Amino acid sequence: MIGKYKQLGLIGLGAAIGVALTLNYSAVAEREPQPLPIEDLRAFAEIFGKIKSDYVEPVEDKKLITEAINGMLSGLDPHSAYLDSAAFKEMQEGTQGEFGGLGIEVGMEDGFVKVVSPIEDTPAYKAGLKSGDLVIKLDDTPVKGMTLNDAVKRMRGKPGTDITLTIIRKGEAKPVVTTLTRAVIKIKSVKYKLAEPGYGYVRITQFQERTGENLAAALKDMETTNKGPLKGLVLDLRNDPGGLLNTAVGVAGAFLKPGELVVYTDGRTEDAKMHLTNNRENYLRHGEADYLKGLPAWVKDVPMVVLVNGGSASASEIVSGALQDHKRALIVGTQSFGKGSVQTILPLANGTAIKLTTARYYTPSGRSIQAKGITPDIVVEEATVTQGDAPRMDIREADLEHHLTNGDEDAAAKKKAKPAASPAKAPGEKDDDSKPEVDPTEIVSTKDYQFNQALILLKGLYLLRDR
Repeated sequence: MIGKYKQLGLIGLGAAIGVALTLNYSAVAEREPQPLPIEDLRAFAEIFGKIKSDYVEPVEDKKLITEAINGMLSGLDPHSAYLDSAAFKEMQEGTQGEFGGLGIEVGMEDGFVKVVSPIEDTPAYKAGLKSGDLVIKLDDTPVKGMTLNDAVKRMRGKPGTDITLTIIRKGEAKPVVTTLTRAVIKIKSVKYKLAEPGYGYVRITQFQERTGENLAAALKDMETTNKGPLKGLVLDLRNDPGGLLNTAVGVAGAFLKPGELVVYTDGRTEDAKMHLTNNRENYLRHGEADYLKGLPAWVKDVPMVVLVNGGSASASEIVSGALQDHKRALIVGTQSFGKGSVQTILPLANGTAIKLTTARYYTPSGRSIQAKGITPDIVVEEATVTQGDAPRMDIREADLEHHLTNGDEDAAAKKKAKPAASPAKAPGEKDDDSKPEVDPTEIVSTKDYQFNQALILLKGLYLLRDR
């Protein structure tokens, strides 16, 4: 099983600027050669020759080949891509949760860079970039005509240097121009606190190499601070774009019984068909100590609420889907992003790599969330204020150009959510809809409406369990 796992790569949301999502690698396996479309390749060679001989300016062979590869992969789906040596190196460095850049998750739309989500505590986040923003210029250079990799390269750079972004934003009559200072992005993937005596709160911002280990430490620390077992726990996966598959298995496994199924994948090759259960070989790297061993007993049955929204994608959806299917937690919030595909990183001999969509993943009950997302058990819309005043996610996988279809529309009955809670104002919110002051250093805001609703639900679940 672990051999198969090592051949799976990034489960991410898109290209990252200053935050390359963590990944695993696959050697290019020896497979039966596929027949080549000779006539089409002849046409390609003819076009290549015409460009070389007739284009207005000389073009290097390498540029033409690279652009052809980029087009071949980007035309498949939003998550397949060609990684040149620099991009591949940056992605490898990103496994440690520390990178240089701006700190935004991005994709492409209509030839422009589209902001999927700014990453918390980064220059992009502090500058107020929002989900759905379209970047149309980088400094004085129009984005139209660039590949996503080209745009990412321009936005990366030496920490301390500036870049000016020109942005089209919904609701703004004129383009928004903002200058950001590049920085070394250090992402703390697990943040936690005792929300009040007996009730814990954990937010996972990304699924990195050490996220499972950090989660286990957080649970133990909250028990110590509380001077005993918790009565309830909120796991906040809002605006978490995903990350490592094995880390998702470990995070879900912290709350599930040993051997329970967390996720399975299905694709065309045998390597893409996996059943990942809550067993150490599915969440640990070679030689790594079992961070789930020795967790307090209460962790396996403490009442739980998992918060999700439109920014919860990929690994976040694996965790929430597994906990929902095993009836281990109530899922609360709004529909998740719907990124249910697996990307494999395939290194090539010349130091480059391709990121290729190789499988869909399914929750334990057989649900594919691709282009659909996780439907909360209880829908609670976001009020004006969310944690850290983070922007709401208004785009989802199904909105992306060339998105992969669901693949099993009739495989499982669609689960209906309970009626949405009334979108009442968050505590402290004024009648004129102006935003109350929020302390950005808070791990979770007392003015966070969804969090407050989760806490109320937890207290009810605790009382019901004790009856």
